[in-house]
Amino acid sequence: MPAMKWNKWKNWKALAAAAAMTAAAHAAQAAVPLPALGANPAEVSVSGLSAGGFMAVQLHVAYSATFKRGAGVVAGGPYYCAEGSVLNATGRCMTHSTSIPVSSLVSTTNSWAASGAIDPVSNMSGSKVYMFSGTSDNTVKQAVMDDLKTYYQSFVPAANVVYKNNIGAGHAMVTDDYGSACSTTAAPYINNCGFDLAGEILTQLYGPLNPRNNGTLGGTFTEFNQSEFVSGHGMAATGWIYVPQACTTTSCRVHLVLHGCKQNYTDVGDQYVRKTGYNRWADTNNIVLIYPQTSTAATNSCWDWWGYDNANYAKKSGPQMAAMKAMIDRVTGSSGGSGLPAPTGVGTSGATASSMVIAWNAVSGASGYNVYRGGSKVNASPVTATSYTDSGLAASTTYSWTVAALNASNVEGAMSSAATGTTTGGGSGGTCYTASNYTHTIAGRAYALYGLTYAYGSNQSMGLWNIYVTTTLKQTGPNYYVIGTC
Repeated sequence: MPAMKWNKWKNWKALAAAAAMTAAAHAAQAAVPLPALGANPAEVSVSGLSAGGFMAVQLHVAYSATFKRGAGVVAGGPYYCAEGSVLNATGRCMTHSTSIPVSSLVSTTNSWAASGAIDPVSNMSGSKVYMFSGTSDNTVKQAVMDDLKTYYQSFVPAANVVYKNNIGAGHAMVTDDYGSACSTTAAPYINNCGFDLAGEILTQLYGPLNPRNNGTLGGTFTEFNQSEFVSGHGMAATGWIYVPQACTTTSCRVHLVLHGCKQNYTDVGDQYVRKTGYNRWADTNNIVLIYPQTSTAATNSCWDWWGYDNANYAKKSGPQMAAMKAMIDRVTGSSGGSGLPAPTGVGTSGATASSMVIAWNAVSGASGYNVYRGGSKVNASPVTATSYTDSGLAASTTYSWTVAALNASNVEGAMSSAATGTTTGGGSGGTCYTASNYTHTIAGRAYALYGLTYAYGSNQSMGLWNIYVTTTLKQTGPNYYVIGTC
């Protein structure tokens, strides 16, 4: 990093860029648990582009009791189109090089529903579908979307389906004011076609909407911890959620937004999360938006719609599927994705200078538990007992722990109330650092997020991120800082 004149405001942009890099490098540590907002479970829907479009169909069909409002599909295809074959995925399901066996896929859907592998197909009869295919899309041909329309005819009333296929868009999410030229097929796969696709999708799913907010949004973007719902399986450690201000006190709708291949946060930054047009409609219509994210470990950053991760990828038991269902369950209630209640009786005991015992009451139906310190999971594998010894702590330091129960699929239930405890040891302990909030971030003791500064480990707010606010941080453990004095 080049030397900077700390007393010159003209260097603000350079400082901001440095903070952004610092925040990005520690994004997972900045993430918080996905909130239980008490949103309306009868008002849940999903949409997605490309791999996200295929995944939107999978979620809509497999979890039709959850995604009651329906699905928006941009450049996707019929449910289980690939039938577990990457050759089918890249062939008939994208280029339509051979015909898609729609009637067979309908039969598979009915069979899996009868066996309980997916929800009853009758749930789809009351849902709505919006389909979009650009005439210049040579990645997922319109013939594939035509087959999707035919597939849905077996489950969704024709009057509930809208199919827009007369705009010269390339393979991309379409907006009316942002992105590449309309016919383009290139990163970030967001095209300005003078057409508000996000608004059309949400209107089809929810009916007439209030005018969108074209100004400053009133809600909040939050990076949340995805790893509490799934670890690995092609999914990133964090995702994003947009919560309109009204949804902090009102039971709102929920819409899950799925990016396409090579379009996650690592690939294109926040463009899909912020520039695709959903947020400004959500802001004035009480719609919570969840933006799950794949990781770059996923094939081309795609969602699993052909089985690259798991043979049950299209069923309710598919790891990515179950994780996103758990996210919906968290936001719409307080019981978590597994349906298990929060553990009770969480308490601390047996303090030493470097460890603490956390114990709780057993939860009926739980196969194990996860333990969190300050919002970060501390156990490497599920805890099968009803106590856990957390070690590696700093002396004379107060910590906070919460616990969540796991079902047989390792999906978490609701988070417990926090229990605090203080380790033993003489004196105040630790090393203190007094500096500007900017200096703390550069030194790796804090991170910046949306103009504010937070201490690593404790995530305590330190105020504005700049060179003028001075804070004293006390290091109480490896990469763990609290506001205080020595």
